[in-house]
Amino acid sequence: MNRYDYDLLTIGAGSGGVRAARMAATTGARVAIAEDRRLGGTCVNVGCVPKKLLVYAAQFGEAFDDAGGFGWSVGARHIDWRQLIANKDREIERLNGIYGKLLDDSGVTLYRGSARLLDRHTVEIEEKTYTAEHILVATGGRPSRLDIPGAELAITSDEAFALEELPESVLIAGGGYIAVEFAGIFNSLGSAVALHYRGPMFLRGFDADIRSTLAEEMKKRGIDLRFECCPDAIKRGTTGLKVHDSTGSTTDVDQILMAVGRVPRTAGIGLEEVGIELNTKGAVVVDAYSRTCVPNIYAVGDCTDRMNLTPVAIGEAMALVDTLFHNRPTAMDYSNIPTAVFSQPNIGTVGLTEEQARQNHTISVYRSTFRPMKHTMSGREEKTMMKLIVDSENDRVLGVHMVGPDAGEIVQGMAIALKCGATKAQFDATVGIHPTAAEEFVTMRDPI
Repeated sequence: MNRYDYDLLTIGAGSGGVRAARMAATTGARVAIAEDRRLGGTCVNVGCVPKKLLVYAAQFGEAFDDAGGFGWSVGARHIDWRQLIANKDREIERLNGIYGKLLDDSGVTLYRGSARLLDRHTVEIEEKTYTAEHILVATGGRPSRLDIPGAELAITSDEAFALEELPESVLIAGGGYIAVEFAGIFNSLGSAVALHYRGPMFLRGFDADIRSTLAEEMKKRGIDLRFECCPDAIKRGTTGLKVHDSTGSTTDVDQILMAVGRVPRTAGIGLEEVGIELNTKGAVVVDAYSRTCVPNIYAVGDCTDRMNLTPVAIGEAMALVDTLFHNRPTAMDYSNIPTAVFSQPNIGTVGLTEEQARQNHTISVYRSTFRPMKHTMSGREEKTMMKLIVDSENDRVLGVHMVGPDAGEIVQGMAIALKCGATKAQFDATVGIHPTAAEEFVTMRDPI
C-alpha cells in the first residue's frame, strides 16, 4: 500500500512545473500538479510568447518603411491594436489547451486552485488535502513596482498585454529585457516612447558593446533614452499621467509601464511555516540539485531566482527528474547559457562578456560593425555589431555577442560551438554561408 497519495506533487504549472510533472509521470510515478491561474506560467501567458508575437507585429512597421527601397509602393497603414490583442489572446488560449492535453496524456492529475503546504508531505488545495513523497515548488515570479507615490497608476508587463488601446505616449521605467523590448514594441507601433533608467546604461550584466550599440540604435528610432533618471512620483493629469523624476523634470504621458524587475511568487503558500529558507528577495534557497533545506521539497524556475529564463527552468526540471526518478543525481549546468533580447534590433549573447573575461583570462577581442546588406537599399541607418571574446592562451572562444536582425537565431548555433569548447581557429576554419550576416562570425581575423 502506498504511503502517500502521490510520488510527486508540483505547485505551479509553468514551464518548469509542467515539464517536471510530465517527465516524472512517464517513469510510472504518480504525479499531480496544482495551478490557480492559467497553464503555462509567465512565459506562455504574460511573457515570452505574447511578447514575441507583439515583436512580430512591431516589425511590420519597419518592413513597410523599408519596402520603398526595393520598389514596393505601400499605401496607408494603421495598426488595429484591439485586433492584435484579440489574435494574441486566441493563440494563448490554444497553447493553454495544449498544456492541458500534455498533462492529461502523461497521466498527471491537474488540480485547479491555490495550493498551500501544511507540512513537508501535505498540501492543501481548495480546502482538500493531498500527500506526496516529494513536493516541487515551481510558482514563478511576478512584476514588481517602484515604491513611489502614485505607483498604482502605472501598469506592469502583465497589464501591458491586455491594454484596450495603444497609448499615444508611454514612459517605461526600467532597463532590463522587458523595458527595452516594450520600448521597441510601442515605438514601432506608433507610440511616442521615453525610457527612464536609474543607472548610467541599461541592460546591466550584458557586454558593454552590446549595451552601447543598442542604445544608439534605439535613439535612431526616436526613443527618448534617459539614463540616471528614475520616476519618483506619478499623478493624474487632465488627460493622462504626470510623471515627476529624480532629475526634477515632469513628463506628461498617456501610460507608464514599470519594468523594474520581478520578484519570486512565494508568499502565502506555507513555505516558511514548514521551515523552507527564503533569501532576502523571497526566493527559495536550493542546492545544486534544486533541493531546499527540507529534504523532500524541491524548487525550480523563477521562484529560486537563479537564472530566470524559461529554458533554464525546463533544464532544472529535467535534472530534477533524473535525480529523483532515474537514480541519476544531476545538477543543472549554468555555463554558456545563451539568451536573446527581442529589442529592435535584436540581441543574442552566450558566454562571458569582455568585462567578465578580463577578470580571469588574457583575451583577444574581435569586433565587427557593419550596415546590414538589406539596408544598403532600404536606406535605414542601422548597424549590426558582432563580437568574439577569445582566450589568448588556449584560443578557446569564451563569448559571442551580437546586436542585429535575427541575433537570437544566429547565436543559438554559436552556443553549441561554445558548449563544445570551440577555438577561434575552428571558427576560422569554418566556411561561411554567403551572403549572410552570420558569416561574419567566421571571417573576423584581426583582433581590435
